[in-house]
Amino acid sequence: MDTNKMVGDSSSTGEVKSAARALDLLNNIAAYGPGTQLQLAHRLGIPKSSLHALLRTMSTRGWLDTDPTGSVYQLGIHTLTVSSAYLDGDPVLSRAAGVMDEIAAATEETVHLGRLEGGDVIYTAKRESKHPLRMHSAVGRRLPAYATSLGRAMLAAQPADIREALIPEKIEPLTSQATTDRGTLLAIIEKAAHVGYAMESEESCLGVRCFGVALPFSSSTVDALSVAVPISRLNGDREDFIIETLLSVKARLSLVHDNSIVR
Repeated sequence: MDTNKMVGDSSSTGEVKSAARALDLLNNIAAYGPGTQLQLAHRLGIPKSSLHALLRTMSTRGWLDTDPTGSVYQLGIHTLTVSSAYLDGDPVLSRAAGVMDEIAAATEETVHLGRLEGGDVIYTAKRESKHPLRMHSAVGRRLPAYATSLGRAMLAAQPADIREALIPEKIEPLTSQATTDRGTLLAIIEKAAHVGYAMESEESCLGVRCFGVALPFSSSTVDALSVAVPISRLNGDREDFIIETLLSVKARLSLVHDNSIVR
């Protein structure tokens, strides 16, 4: 595991070291799961002795919990309180809620809202399908943008140089059907930029095909909507209908957004 991805050099960025370590700890447990003090010290690359007081303080404040033995640390209830407050206050989520309901009603499939953060997509909202569908797409989940239709749609909305910078040289596959050639991925995303929507088939979840479009809600964030459908239900003209539904919503939202800028 590359702990450098999780822990930065606070001295070079002007960060407060103790605060940076607390945030790194939360990020690490969110990404890699609970751990003992020794495991977390190894994952974060910091001395076990330095971690002890931090774990005690964050447990006392409700940011961390422990298992019945008191030796394994996991995220605490306060992280849910803060994340819920974020979701309640995010303007994109409130604007997208009605649109997600509309798409879910029209397609009867699972609808996702996601945001681009670096080279990843973070799921920010979800509408469940009326049909059972198991996916790794819980709200708050982070996945590589290149592997999802949400992420590809948002990458396609970026200038080519930024797009290339956000796609790693080594592509880590999520499934056996994943595209792992970087040049092929860039071509797929370039095509998405031209046609206005992105697609992936069984690359983030076996048996499922996803279609996504970027949304024009804000210049400071990049958000997208997607529809996830089991391939077994994509018969007849259903795929075309889903794509047309997404493109229609995107066009309508773009018109509203452009008019609001003009005014």
